[in-house]
Amino acid sequence: MKIWTCLLLTVWMFTATAIAADKEKVNMKPRISLPLETAGWIWDGKEERHNSENSETLFAYMNGAAELYLAYGFQHLTVRRYEKPGQPAITIELYEMASAKDAYGVFTFERQDEPVGIGQGSEFGGGMLRLWKGGYFASVYAEGEGAAVESALLALGQATAAAIYDTGPEPELIASLPDRNFGLVERSVRFFRSHVLLNQRFFLAHQNILNINGKTEAVLAEYLQNGQKTHLLLIRYPDEMAAKEAYQSFLKAYLPDAGGKNGAKTEDQRWTLARRKAEVLLLVFGAPTENAALALIQAAEEKLPQNETKRQHQGR
Repeated sequence: MKIWTCLLLTVWMFTATAIAADKEKVNMKPRISLPLETAGWIWDGKEERHNSENSETLFAYMNGAAELYLAYGFQHLTVRRYEKPGQPAITIELYEMASAKDAYGVFTFERQDEPVGIGQGSEFGGGMLRLWKGGYFASVYAEGEGAAVESALLALGQATAAAIYDTGPEPELIASLPDRNFGLVERSVRFFRSHVLLNQRFFLAHQNILNINGKTEAVLAEYLQNGQKTHLLLIRYPDEMAAKEAYQSFLKAYLPDAGGKNGAKTEDQRWTLARRKAEVLLLVFGAPTENAALALIQAAEEKLPQNETKRQHQGR
């Protein structure tokens, strides 16, 4: 009997270990195999790696400018250098972020150049290629210029993107932005989860008056209306209560003289308007007229994902 019990216990332990190992394999992301050589540029055989468990090394590598990546859930960084005789060296930085949304956010936060059709999103200019795909963001840059260098940068970018097998969705709120008919400046679209990052692109207030944090998703976009800039900010909160609190906080801090109304003309004679729909806040800044601000918010409301619309009707 004891032998049989021991045998069962051994089988159970073996099975449990195998199941745990299988789960670990499923949860582990496959390591990206960066190219060894492209267009005559050969990897020098050295690889520098940083991870979120020791962010000090990331700060040292980036000369203290790691806050942006940490705000988007930085996980790992792999750096490789490629060389070719008589040509400038090329570096690949491959960042693994917390999610595809965060990789998209890193990419969009500093986007300014023309897209080149690599990965799920890319831009190329000033001797640098930037791209995102799935949960990864990559930067490929050279220490010099030239037609051959530019061709190699694009080829290395293509090879890097091809090595990333998984893709991921953009944040849902991106699809809720009114389009070019309203004057959308497409390369102005930013995704973030930090009021500090918001202030870097559009200063709102020193305090976090919109309660933006890691559980929120925010999208900022610029529109040209009557030749002047208007900004649309969409923020999704974890639930309606959080959205209500943020909405009231914004009205109190940003529109204290509006008499409880959700919009007002500011000192620059431009319009600010705010509205809440379920767990989403919609805010317009710098609209030329009140009607222009209202039209932009209404257009965004109509494009919100169906679950927000459904919840809003249920709450009436």
